[in-house]
Amino acid sequence: MTAAMIVIIPVIIALLSLSAIFSAAETSLTGASRGRMHQLEREGDRAAGRVNKLISDQETMIGSVLLGNNLINILASALATEVLTRSIPGAWGVVAATGIMTVMVLVFAEVLPKTLAISRPDDVARVLSAPTLLVVKLFGPVVFAVQFFVRQTLRVFGINIDMAVDVLAAHEEIRGAVEYHHSEGLVEERDRRMLGGVLDLSDMDVSEIMVHRKNIAMLDMDLSPRELVAEALKAANTRLPVYRNDSENIVGVLHAKDLLRALAAVEGKVDAIDIAAIIREPWFIPDTTNLKDQLNAFLKRRSHFALVVDEYGALQGLVTLEDILEEIVGEIDDEHDAAVQGVRRQADGSIHVDGSVTIRDLNRAMDWDLPDDEWVTVAGLVIHEAQTIPEPGQTFIFHHHRFQILRRQRNQITALRVSPRLEAAQQD
Repeated sequence: MTAAMIVIIPVIIALLSLSAIFSAAETSLTGASRGRMHQLEREGDRAAGRVNKLISDQETMIGSVLLGNNLINILASALATEVLTRSIPGAWGVVAATGIMTVMVLVFAEVLPKTLAISRPDDVARVLSAPTLLVVKLFGPVVFAVQFFVRQTLRVFGINIDMAVDVLAAHEEIRGAVEYHHSEGLVEERDRRMLGGVLDLSDMDVSEIMVHRKNIAMLDMDLSPRELVAEALKAANTRLPVYRNDSENIVGVLHAKDLLRALAAVEGKVDAIDIAAIIREPWFIPDTTNLKDQLNAFLKRRSHFALVVDEYGALQGLVTLEDILEEIVGEIDDEHDAAVQGVRRQADGSIHVDGSVTIRDLNRAMDWDLPDDEWVTVAGLVIHEAQTIPEPGQTFIFHHHRFQILRRQRNQITALRVSPRLEAAQQD
């Protein structure tokens, strides 16, 4: 063995070791749990803070690591070729160097470190965060220049790369993680629905969950105080819209607790109650408000009740804080609620369902997956699929279920029979 080989071989081994570190850093930093790193940083873990800093500009981090890794691998290969061509002259020396370095780089600089990093990404990322941060600072300007060149080149072909944070992608990443852990049996079905409900809030409008105006219990301001109290006692809700002359003309909202205070103030003399003095100002919101914004608005205003209007100001329905919370935790029933609203199971396995029942509520009650992207209610889904307003007795099969129209009132489907999920042979 020549003196040159004695010197160069340890250098090659050192370079392969550095390449292994770069490979492990790249794999661990791209696979580390962002949620866990943020939690560790909040607890004072400085290594986790470095990881978060690197992940925040992932393109620069990966570019710097790849640049350093390629430089090291090319240098190691060049040194190996220099050594072997002295022992094996000509093209065979180059072939031998290529074969040996390919195996060495593949096994010791790629597969082995990346396998370790995949098995323990969080721990490896924290250990290698300091040297990786140093590499990013060293090669950052070069990587930035490369990125600029790449983007300008892609722009020539009409491809614009925007590195802004994609919030929807983050939501889908969380949803995918929940679905994966649910399939593995680590997340229960109820928890999966709750987590999915939270993610869906920003994608849903109040019009999708509101109580339609036809189903709102209202009070007529022109009734006598005694009649108003009697109507309020019949209602299952504690907050009731009050209208004057026309049900579209909402002048206030009557709260049952305010009514009790007023009744106590007049010592039980119902006719002496001044209803106009105790009703609260109504809160109107547009039907395009998404549930996340409305939930924040409820919390900010410390109010639980809002009336929904369309772009023309016409009353469409009402939404409450409870309605939004039910999208997360499921149906919340109290002693005044019916056990099942609009869904009645039959002995043959089918269900009778009111046309006004929302598809989302039906899916939750029956664990079905009927689409609710375009229509809110079951009746709306049937009309959309049938492309007509069906007559009583008509039957349709779509989305693996049989829908039979039971009752129709004017142009509104009021009752249907829906079968359980059908097999392919039954649909045929």
